[in-house]
Amino acid sequence: MAGRITDIKVQKKNRKRVSVYLDGEYGFSLGVLVAAPLGRGDTLSDEEIEELELLDSIQVAYDRTLKYLAYRPRSSAEVSRYLGGKGVAGGVSDQVLRRLRASGLVDDSAFARYWVENRERFRPRGRRLLRQELREKGISNHLIEEALSDVEEGRSAYEAALQRASRWANLDDETFGEKMYGFLRRRGFEYEAIAGTVSRLLRERAEGETSGA
Repeated sequence: MAGRITDIKVQKKNRKRVSVYLDGEYGFSLGVLVAAPLGRGDTLSDEEIEELELLDSIQVAYDRTLKYLAYRPRSSAEVSRYLGGKGVAGGVSDQVLRRLRASGLVDDSAFARYWVENRERFRPRGRRLLRQELREKGISNHLIEEALSDVEEGRSAYEAALQRASRWANLDDETFGEKMYGFLRRRGFEYEAIAGTVSRLLRERAEGETSGA
């Protein structure tokens, strides 16, 4: 395919890509950014064309990943799985990840902190379940422990319980306690945090009934 560039035309159906013509015939297509250094009259070897096509593959995968990252932060493992699912070759995926890490767009430490803070704000859960979720996201153990270092299970369990307590307000204390224990257990809290939270809620229920009497 080696030859001299005789024309570079912006594609009608995709203005972000160009068609490169070699010796008067269509040769290959590239993204506008990758093609920017090229000009009419340049001579390209097979090796140079192969390198351009590799750079183009990396740029296409990078642009696609930026859209994937637009919804929420992602871990390195999530990005790798995403690119693999799109049929992106391993070498290209590695280059994309390296570029994303260098620009700070993928940072497993920041992702782990984001994940924990987001859960704490909207759906509190215990360290056990948070560890499980972060491991599923491919986060290393030492980054997980760093992210969990400020989690106060007692406070988180109480916040989680408050989100559910009104639903069971009319139940008797025993049934209320059983349901709340099961709920908090499923949310990954340890026994000590669960027991303290259930006792606190039952006490608050009793105080509420007394003050309302």
